[in-house]
Amino acid sequence: MELVHSGKVRELYADGDDIIMVASDRVSVYDVVLPTPIPGKGAILTQLSLWWFSRLADLTPNHVISAADVPAEWKGRAIRCRRLRMLPVECIARGYLAGLGLTAYREAGAVSGVRLPPGLAEGSKLPEPVFTPTTKAAAGHDEPMTYEEVADLVGTETAAGLVRVTLEVYRRGAALAAERGIIIADTKLEFGLDGDGTLVLADEVLTPDSSRFWPAAEWRPGRPQHSLDKQFLRDWSSGLDWDRKPPGPAIPPDIVEATSARYTDLYERITSVSL
Repeated sequence: MELVHSGKVRELYADGDDIIMVASDRVSVYDVVLPTPIPGKGAILTQLSLWWFSRLADLTPNHVISAADVPAEWKGRAIRCRRLRMLPVECIARGYLAGLGLTAYREAGAVSGVRLPPGLAEGSKLPEPVFTPTTKAAAGHDEPMTYEEVADLVGTETAAGLVRVTLEVYRRGAALAAERGIIIADTKLEFGLDGDGTLVLADEVLTPDSSRFWPAAEWRPGRPQHSLDKQFLRDWSSGLDWDRKPPGPAIPPDIVEATSARYTDLYERITSVSL
């Protein structure tokens, strides 16, 4: 196998016509990889993605070929995938106001060109989920995009498909999570095109690295929410004397443990499987 790409938290290997995607225990915040891993994180992301892929398969094709036909040393954290032409757009669905969406709303009353009602607070539920894409930057930070910019980049038919499938995936995921007492505030999805030009869901899906998860019983608009995702690490790092540029700060053992506990708690609540 040939290493074809090493990302912030994943490696991609070419194996004939397939791709082997391996999730590491590395963690990044503000697009900077921190030097301290979160033990077991890669396996949790992989297994949770597989759980979701199986429950979204009727909505959209996905890139999964097999989670078993992978090298033994990567079992549990690797997926054999279809090779795709990945689209240069981060597809974000928001059902609640948080993070960069909240910042944009406070500045302009809109997110990625989508106007939102006045008077919303941090953590507010939106009247309807909205599509708020960003660029997929090779280096540095992703930047907000409007729908028109997405259409100019990938074509109107593909752009319309991205909106439709992103919101369908979010709605299905949010409904299943709600049955388990979890709010999915927002999520980031990635898509590619196969050889026939079919839109295919790829990478990870509805994980604590790519989404915001809040316990529904603790949700209170107007304040930061208790998170079962990477937001906990962002909040920790924002209190440091760090300029959000490499090298990132080492994570203390208690923060590692608390982060791991949140990822594990989320996985068990969503899947009803104990780790």
